[in-house]
Amino acid sequence: MNSEATTTEKKRDLKSLTKQELTTFLEGLGLASYRSDQVFQWLYQKGVSSFDEMTNLSKDLRAKLPELAEVRRLTIFNQQESKDGTIKFLFQLDDPNDYKVEAVLIPDFYPDGAANRLTVCVSSQVGCMFGCSFCATGKMGYFRNLTHGEIVDQVQIINEIAEERYGKKITNVVYMGMGEPLHNYKAVVESARILSDPMGIDLSPRRITVSTVGLTKQIKQLADEETGVNLAISLHAADDEKRNKIMPINESLNLEKLEEAVTYYFQKTEKPLTYEYLLFDEFNDTRRDALNLVKIARWVPSKVNIIMYNSVAGVTLKRAREERLNQFMKVLADKDVTATVRRSRGDDIDAGCGQLAIREGQKKGKSLVKE
Repeated sequence: MNSEATTTEKKRDLKSLTKQELTTFLEGLGLASYRSDQVFQWLYQKGVSSFDEMTNLSKDLRAKLPELAEVRRLTIFNQQESKDGTIKFLFQLDDPNDYKVEAVLIPDFYPDGAANRLTVCVSSQVGCMFGCSFCATGKMGYFRNLTHGEIVDQVQIINEIAEERYGKKITNVVYMGMGEPLHNYKAVVESARILSDPMGIDLSPRRITVSTVGLTKQIKQLADEETGVNLAISLHAADDEKRNKIMPINESLNLEKLEEAVTYYFQKTEKPLTYEYLLFDEFNDTRRDALNLVKIARWVPSKVNIIMYNSVAGVTLKRAREERLNQFMKVLADKDVTATVRRSRGDDIDAGCGQLAIREGQKKGKSLVKE
């Protein structure tokens, strides 16, 4: 092994360090603590990837840092834009395995065409272990977690594009892209802290939503840490029998355990939560399904997002028809459940999560699904 390779291996990727670890690393170089705040701002507020751009650091320090550290950054490999304004990005990771992940910018507009909400949907893992039958990412299997820096990069890069195109910053972040966010708990929570840090993106935690298929231990942990972010549960079926069929995690973490976890979460945080419910035609869209969902929505204060499905190749489940959607929503309304319908965005592009990232002939990663 040559000396150049050895030196490269010893370099620390500053975006893999937490804020405290960054401070410790720089203090280990004999730097004053305020320098770590400056570097943090350069990394996460201004989005630079070169030490030369950190102009309030001394020339000597800017010359020294590249010998010991590096700043990795995602690059846009591909992007697709829908006629409704949704932009889907495929990001190339700085990774020897050539991994890629997706993120989406979802704009909502005022009647005059000006941008209102600008939501970024981010990925937290390369692939996903939990194998939900309706999800393209689940078909990939799991390869690795993203670092908190790789998660924040998705937001930063898309935020830059939003400011250029719409003249305003992104307004919301949802962890609903590739991967199960709470399976990558530490990096997800750290990335949310950076996004809400005044020296980072400076986004209110109330505008950040973390989704989960129902990892009960981590739901309780999220409550204990008082992160201030919102919690969404990917429910998609309101009884164990149907949920088992489409979400393998339910066999070990069933609805009874989920009820215990969300009750604990609400008691600790006093924050209502959201249930995400993909409505599939003649599978989970009957009156009985709606009444079961009403019971779940009453566990703790909550609202329900009924989501109209984006079709995924190889999946037999289909989007519910409008008349069945209307009947389902009427049951919820009659029972005083707060529910909204989230229409599919990006139908004319590869909108199903994971579809851009899946490669022909790709080896499958780890999965709960037995082959």
